[in-house]
Amino acid sequence: MNCSRRDLSLLLLAAGRAAAQNLPLESHTYRFEDLPVHASVENSTRPVLKGATHTGLPIELHLTELAPGGAPHPPHHHVHEEMLMIHQGTLEVTIAGRTSSLGPGSAAFVASGVQHGWRNVGSTRALYFVLALGSDSA
Repeated sequence: MNCSRRDLSLLLLAAGRAAAQNLPLESHTYRFEDLPVHASVENSTRPVLKGATHTGLPIELHLTELAPGGAPHPPHHHVHEEMLMIHQGTLEVTIAGRTSSLGPGSAAFVASGVQHGWRNVGSTRALYFVLALGSDSA
């Protein structure tokens, strides 16, 4: 098979991009005011980071601001694990049919495949972090 220099350079560029996607996240700081905001009518989400640890474990962190009475989505389950950390407000968190009321400083862990959901039961906006560990792909 004959490859031109152009073909070879494109192949090397593609290989470099693929390798870069598998690199672990580098140490970094994330200022709240610098995070991009994805807003809907009543809620907002700020993606913080998405990548992999040095062992290759996919990791994603985002911050959500949820209006009183609101829920980010219906109860659901997925393969990856999640950790929920409440900064402000009160969330009613249901995991595998068990419901708890969690306030500032509280946290919840959701194991793989477990049905879960939450909603803001307070009278003020809730601010919380979601840390996703792992991937949903096989």
